[in-house]
Amino acid sequence: MPAISSVKVIINAHSGVTDKEEVRRGLSEVFEAGGVTADITIAKGGEIARLARQAAHEKWTVIAAGGGDGTVSTVAAAIVGSDKILGVLPLGTLNHFAKDLKIPLELEGAAATLMSGRIAKVDVGEVNGHIFINNSSLGVYPKIVSERERRQRLGLRKWPAFLWAAVAALRLYPFLHVDLVAGGKKFNLRTPFVFVGNNEYEMERLNIGTRARLDEGVLSLYVTNRTSRWGLVRLALRALVGRLRQEKDFMALLTNEAKIETRHSRLRAAFDGEVETMRAPLLYRSRPAALQVMAPADESK
Repeated sequence: MPAISSVKVIINAHSGVTDKEEVRRGLSEVFEAGGVTADITIAKGGEIARLARQAAHEKWTVIAAGGGDGTVSTVAAAIVGSDKILGVLPLGTLNHFAKDLKIPLELEGAAATLMSGRIAKVDVGEVNGHIFINNSSLGVYPKIVSERERRQRLGLRKWPAFLWAAVAALRLYPFLHVDLVAGGKKFNLRTPFVFVGNNEYEMERLNIGTRARLDEGVLSLYVTNRTSRWGLVRLALRALVGRLRQEKDFMALLTNEAKIETRHSRLRAAFDGEVETMRAPLLYRSRPAALQVMAPADESK
Protein backbone atom coordinates (compact mmCIF):
# COMPACT_ATOMS: atom_id res chain seq x y z
CA MET A 1 0.00 0.00 0.00
CA PRO A 2 1.32 3.49 -0.78
CA ALA A 3 2.39 5.69 2.10
CA ILE A 4 0.31 8.85 1.91
CA SER A 5 2.05 11.54 3.91
CA SER A 6 0.03 14.66 3.18
CA VAL A 7 -3.33 15.70 1.79
CA LYS A 8 -4.95 18.95 0.74
CA VAL A 9 -8.73 18.72 1.10
CA ILE A 10 -11.05 21.13 -0.71
CA ILE A 11 -14.67 20.90 0.47
CA ASN A 12 -17.43 22.45 -1.60
CA ALA A 13 -19.38 24.81 0.64
CA HIS A 14 -22.53 24.05 -1.38
CA SER A 15 -22.30 20.25 -1.34
CA GLY A 16 -25.11 18.10 0.03
CA VAL A 17 -23.78 17.78 3.60
CA THR A 18 -25.27 20.50 5.81
CA ASP A 19 -22.63 21.05 8.51
CA LYS A 20 -19.31 21.56 6.72
CA GLU A 21 -17.48 22.59 9.91
CA GLU A 22 -18.43 19.28 11.51
CA VAL A 23 -17.09 17.50 8.44
CA ARG A 24 -13.85 19.46 8.69
CA ARG A 25 -13.42 18.59 12.37
CA GLY A 26 -14.16 14.92 11.74
CA LEU A 27 -11.68 14.70 8.88
CA SER A 28 -9.00 16.47 10.92
CA GLU A 29 -9.35 13.86 13.66
CA VAL A 30 -9.22 10.96 11.20
CA PHE A 31 -6.13 12.26 9.41
CA GLU A 32 -4.36 13.14 12.66
CA ALA A 33 -5.01 9.64 14.01
CA GLY A 34 -3.62 8.19 10.78
CA GLY A 35 -0.45 10.26 10.95
CA VAL A 36 -1.30 12.21 7.79
CA THR A 37 -0.59 15.94 7.49
CA ALA A 38 -3.79 17.60 6.25
CA ASP A 39 -4.96 21.05 5.29
CA ILE A 40 -8.74 21.30 4.93
CA THR A 41 -10.40 24.25 3.23
CA ILE A 42 -14.09 24.97 2.67
CA ALA A 43 -14.53 26.83 -0.61
CA LYS A 44 -17.20 27.73 -3.15
CA GLY A 45 -17.58 28.58 -6.82
CA GLY A 46 -14.43 29.48 -8.69
CA GLU A 47 -12.36 29.22 -5.49
CA ILE A 48 -12.40 25.42 -5.83
CA ALA A 49 -10.61 25.39 -9.19
CA ARG A 50 -8.16 28.07 -8.07
CA LEU A 51 -7.25 26.23 -4.86
CA ALA A 52 -6.87 22.93 -6.73
CA ARG A 53 -4.53 24.49 -9.31
CA GLN A 54 -2.51 26.09 -6.54
CA ALA A 55 -2.27 22.82 -4.59
CA ALA A 56 -1.07 21.03 -7.74
CA HIS A 57 2.13 23.12 -7.53
CA GLU A 58 2.65 22.54 -3.81
CA LYS A 59 3.97 19.70 -1.63
CA TRP A 60 0.75 17.72 -1.21
CA THR A 61 0.77 14.03 -2.12
CA VAL A 62 -3.02 13.83 -2.47
CA ILE A 63 -5.46 16.57 -3.43
CA ALA A 64 -8.92 15.56 -2.28
CA ALA A 65 -12.28 16.83 -3.45
CA GLY A 66 -15.08 16.93 -0.88
CA GLY A 67 -18.37 17.24 -2.73
CA GLY A 68 -20.35 15.78 -5.61
CA ASP A 69 -19.27 14.80 -9.10
CA GLY A 70 -18.96 18.41 -10.24
CA THR A 71 -16.51 19.18 -7.43
CA VAL A 72 -14.51 16.01 -8.09
CA SER A 73 -14.38 16.85 -11.81
CA THR A 74 -13.14 20.39 -11.08
CA VAL A 75 -10.30 19.15 -8.88
CA ALA A 76 -9.46 16.32 -11.30
CA ALA A 77 -9.12 18.81 -14.16
CA ALA A 78 -6.55 20.78 -12.14
CA ILE A 79 -4.25 17.79 -11.56
CA VAL A 80 -4.81 15.54 -14.59
CA GLY A 81 -1.54 14.51 -16.22
CA SER A 82 0.51 15.48 -13.15
CA ASP A 83 2.13 13.40 -10.38
CA LYS A 84 -0.61 14.42 -7.92
CA ILE A 85 -3.15 11.88 -6.72
CA LEU A 86 -6.88 12.62 -6.56
CA GLY A 87 -8.74 11.80 -3.36
CA VAL A 88 -12.54 11.50 -3.39
CA LEU A 89 -14.69 12.36 -0.38
CA PRO A 90 -18.27 11.83 -1.65
CA LEU A 91 -20.36 14.61 -0.13
CA GLY A 92 -22.73 15.09 -3.07
CA THR A 93 -26.15 13.76 -3.98
CA LEU A 94 -25.33 11.06 -6.55
CA ASN A 95 -21.56 10.50 -6.32
CA HIS A 96 -21.33 8.46 -9.54
CA PHE A 97 -17.52 8.57 -9.78
CA ALA A 98 -17.07 7.38 -6.19
CA LYS A 99 -19.57 4.56 -6.70
CA ASP A 100 -17.89 3.35 -9.89
CA LEU A 101 -14.54 3.29 -8.05
CA LYS A 102 -16.18 1.40 -5.15
CA ILE A 103 -15.17 4.15 -2.72
CA PRO A 104 -17.22 4.00 0.53
CA LEU A 105 -19.91 6.66 0.62
CA GLU A 106 -19.64 7.26 4.36
CA LEU A 107 -17.02 9.85 5.23
CA GLU A 108 -14.80 7.84 7.57
CA GLY A 109 -14.53 4.96 5.08
CA ALA A 110 -13.74 7.33 2.24
CA ALA A 111 -11.04 9.02 4.34
CA ALA A 112 -9.56 5.62 5.21
CA THR A 113 -9.45 4.75 1.50
CA LEU A 114 -7.69 8.03 0.84
CA MET A 115 -4.99 7.22 3.43
CA SER A 116 -4.42 3.50 2.89
CA GLY A 117 -5.91 2.54 -0.46
CA ARG A 118 -4.17 1.82 -3.74
CA ILE A 119 -3.25 4.24 -6.49
CA ALA A 120 -5.34 3.52 -9.58
CA LYS A 121 -4.74 5.10 -12.96
CA VAL A 122 -8.04 5.92 -14.67
CA ASP A 123 -9.08 7.60 -17.90
CA VAL A 124 -10.66 10.98 -18.37
CA GLY A 125 -12.66 12.36 -21.26
CA GLU A 126 -11.80 15.64 -22.92
CA VAL A 127 -13.71 17.93 -25.26
CA ASN A 128 -12.11 21.07 -26.70
CA GLY A 129 -9.70 21.08 -23.77
CA HIS A 130 -12.40 20.60 -21.09
CA ILE A 131 -11.92 17.56 -18.82
CA PHE A 132 -14.75 15.33 -17.61
CA ILE A 133 -14.61 12.24 -15.40
CA ASN A 134 -18.11 10.85 -15.96
CA ASN A 135 -19.89 12.10 -19.05
CA SER A 136 -20.80 14.97 -21.31
CA SER A 137 -24.11 15.50 -23.06
CA LEU A 138 -25.80 17.78 -25.57
CA GLY A 139 -29.45 18.59 -26.18
CA VAL A 140 -32.15 18.10 -23.56
CA TYR A 141 -29.98 17.53 -20.49
CA PRO A 142 -27.97 20.80 -20.60
CA LYS A 143 -31.28 22.64 -20.89
CA ILE A 144 -32.59 20.78 -17.82
CA VAL A 145 -29.47 21.65 -15.81
CA SER A 146 -29.59 25.33 -16.80
CA GLU A 147 -33.29 25.59 -15.94
CA ARG A 148 -32.76 23.72 -12.65
CA GLU A 149 -30.04 26.20 -11.63
CA ARG A 150 -32.31 29.12 -12.53
CA ARG A 151 -35.14 27.74 -10.38
CA GLN A 152 -32.73 27.07 -7.50
CA ARG A 153 -31.66 30.71 -7.61
CA LEU A 154 -35.37 31.57 -7.27
CA GLY A 155 -35.54 29.53 -4.05
CA LEU A 156 -36.53 25.99 -5.01
CA ARG A 157 -34.61 23.07 -3.52
CA LYS A 158 -32.53 20.90 -5.86
CA TRP A 159 -34.90 18.00 -6.60
CA PRO A 160 -38.13 20.03 -6.97
CA ALA A 161 -36.15 22.39 -9.22
CA PHE A 162 -34.92 19.45 -11.27
CA LEU A 163 -38.44 18.08 -11.75
CA TRP A 164 -39.76 21.48 -12.84
CA ALA A 165 -36.81 21.88 -15.21
CA ALA A 166 -37.32 18.41 -16.71
CA VAL A 167 -40.97 19.10 -17.41
CA ALA A 168 -40.13 22.46 -19.00
CA ALA A 169 -37.39 20.96 -21.21
CA LEU A 170 -39.53 18.05 -22.35
CA ARG A 171 -42.40 20.40 -23.14
CA LEU A 172 -40.18 22.40 -25.50
CA TYR A 173 -38.35 19.23 -26.58
CA PRO A 174 -35.67 20.78 -28.80
CA PHE A 175 -33.89 18.75 -31.46
CA LEU A 176 -30.26 19.03 -32.49
CA HIS A 177 -29.11 18.56 -36.07
CA VAL A 178 -25.65 17.04 -35.74
CA ASP A 179 -22.99 15.54 -37.95
CA LEU A 180 -21.23 12.91 -35.87
CA VAL A 181 -17.93 11.36 -36.93
CA ALA A 182 -16.78 8.41 -34.82
CA GLY A 183 -15.26 4.99 -35.37
CA GLY A 184 -14.45 5.81 -38.99
CA LYS A 185 -18.12 6.47 -39.78
CA LYS A 186 -20.21 9.61 -40.30
CA PHE A 187 -23.79 10.02 -39.12
CA ASN A 188 -26.24 12.81 -39.87
CA LEU A 189 -28.75 12.91 -37.01
CA ARG A 190 -31.74 14.83 -35.76
CA THR A 191 -31.75 14.01 -32.07
CA PRO A 192 -32.96 15.27 -28.68
CA PHE A 193 -29.68 14.28 -27.05
CA VAL A 194 -26.12 13.04 -27.49
CA PHE A 195 -24.47 11.32 -24.53
CA VAL A 196 -20.69 10.80 -24.39
CA GLY A 197 -19.36 8.68 -21.53
CA ASN A 198 -15.86 8.29 -20.15
CA ASN A 199 -15.64 4.51 -20.68
CA GLU A 200 -18.63 2.25 -21.26
CA TYR A 201 -21.87 2.85 -19.40
CA GLU A 202 -24.41 0.19 -18.56
CA MET A 203 -27.64 1.27 -20.26
CA GLU A 204 -29.99 -1.57 -19.39
CA ARG A 205 -31.74 -3.17 -16.41
CA LEU A 206 -30.97 -2.22 -12.80
CA ASN A 207 -27.37 -1.16 -13.42
CA ILE A 208 -28.27 1.78 -15.68
CA GLY A 209 -25.76 4.58 -15.36
CA THR A 210 -22.90 2.54 -13.88
CA ARG A 211 -19.49 1.58 -15.29
CA ALA A 212 -17.62 -1.66 -14.69
CA ARG A 213 -14.28 -0.17 -15.74
CA LEU A 214 -12.69 3.27 -15.79
CA ASP A 215 -9.50 2.27 -17.56
CA GLU A 216 -10.42 0.86 -20.97
CA GLY A 217 -9.39 3.98 -22.89
CA VAL A 218 -12.69 4.43 -24.72
CA LEU A 219 -15.60 6.81 -25.00
CA SER A 220 -19.14 5.47 -25.15
CA LEU A 221 -21.60 7.32 -27.38
CA TYR A 222 -25.36 6.96 -27.03
CA VAL A 223 -27.77 8.81 -29.28
CA THR A 224 -31.29 8.52 -30.64
CA ASN A 225 -32.47 9.64 -34.07
CA ARG A 226 -35.76 11.48 -34.64
CA THR A 227 -37.24 10.22 -31.37
CA SER A 228 -40.46 11.75 -30.04
CA ARG A 229 -41.27 12.38 -26.37
CA TRP A 230 -43.19 9.10 -26.22
CA GLY A 231 -40.30 7.50 -28.04
CA LEU A 232 -38.03 8.43 -25.14
CA VAL A 233 -40.48 6.83 -22.71
CA ARG A 234 -40.46 3.69 -24.87
CA LEU A 235 -36.65 3.66 -24.84
CA ALA A 236 -36.63 3.99 -21.04
CA LEU A 237 -39.01 1.05 -20.68
CA ARG A 238 -36.97 -1.10 -23.06
CA ALA A 239 -33.84 -0.24 -21.06
CA LEU A 240 -35.49 -1.50 -17.89
CA VAL A 241 -36.31 -4.87 -19.50
CA GLY A 242 -32.90 -5.23 -21.15
CA ARG A 243 -33.93 -4.67 -24.77
CA LEU A 244 -32.67 -1.15 -25.42
CA ARG A 245 -29.94 -2.15 -27.88
CA GLN A 246 -32.56 -3.83 -30.08
CA GLU A 247 -34.35 -0.51 -30.54
CA LYS A 248 -33.87 0.80 -34.09
CA ASP A 249 -33.94 4.47 -32.98
CA PHE A 250 -31.12 3.95 -30.45
CA MET A 251 -27.44 3.91 -31.39
CA ALA A 252 -24.53 2.93 -29.14
CA LEU A 253 -20.87 2.75 -30.07
CA LEU A 254 -17.41 2.77 -28.51
CA THR A 255 -14.64 4.93 -29.90
CA ASN A 256 -11.40 6.69 -28.91
CA GLU A 257 -12.50 10.04 -30.30
CA ALA A 258 -15.47 11.74 -31.90
CA LYS A 259 -16.24 14.96 -33.72
CA ILE A 260 -19.63 16.65 -33.47
CA GLU A 261 -20.70 19.52 -35.70
CA THR A 262 -23.99 21.39 -35.65
CA ARG A 263 -25.67 24.23 -37.54
CA HIS A 264 -24.76 26.55 -34.66
CA SER A 265 -21.36 28.08 -33.96
CA ARG A 266 -21.95 27.68 -30.22
CA LEU A 267 -23.92 25.18 -28.18
CA ARG A 268 -24.47 24.29 -24.55
CA ALA A 269 -22.84 21.13 -23.26
CA ALA A 270 -23.11 19.47 -19.86
CA PHE A 271 -20.04 18.03 -18.13
CA ASP A 272 -20.48 16.06 -14.91
CA GLY A 273 -23.56 18.08 -14.03
CA GLU A 274 -22.17 21.50 -14.98
CA VAL A 275 -23.06 23.42 -18.16
CA GLU A 276 -20.86 25.53 -20.43
CA THR A 277 -21.38 27.14 -23.80
CA MET A 278 -18.76 25.87 -26.23
CA ARG A 279 -17.67 26.75 -29.73
CA ALA A 280 -18.35 24.10 -32.39
CA PRO A 281 -17.14 21.71 -33.62
CA LEU A 282 -16.79 19.63 -30.46
CA LEU A 283 -13.78 17.33 -30.52
CA TYR A 284 -14.07 14.55 -27.96
CA ARG A 285 -11.24 12.19 -27.05
CA SER A 286 -10.30 9.69 -24.38
CA ARG A 287 -7.15 10.30 -22.36
CA PRO A 288 -6.18 6.85 -21.06
CA ALA A 289 -4.60 6.54 -17.58
CA ALA A 290 -4.28 10.34 -17.34
CA LEU A 291 -5.53 10.60 -13.75
CA GLN A 292 -4.19 9.00 -10.56
CA VAL A 293 -6.81 8.40 -7.88
CA MET A 294 -6.96 6.70 -4.51
CA ALA A 295 -9.20 3.61 -4.69
CA PRO A 296 -9.97 0.84 -2.19
CA ALA A 297 -7.00 -1.46 -1.61
CA ASP A 298 -9.17 -4.52 -2.20
CA GLU A 299 -10.50 -4.27 -5.78
CA SER A 300 -13.37 -6.61 -4.92
CA LYS A 301 -14.92 -4.07 -2.52
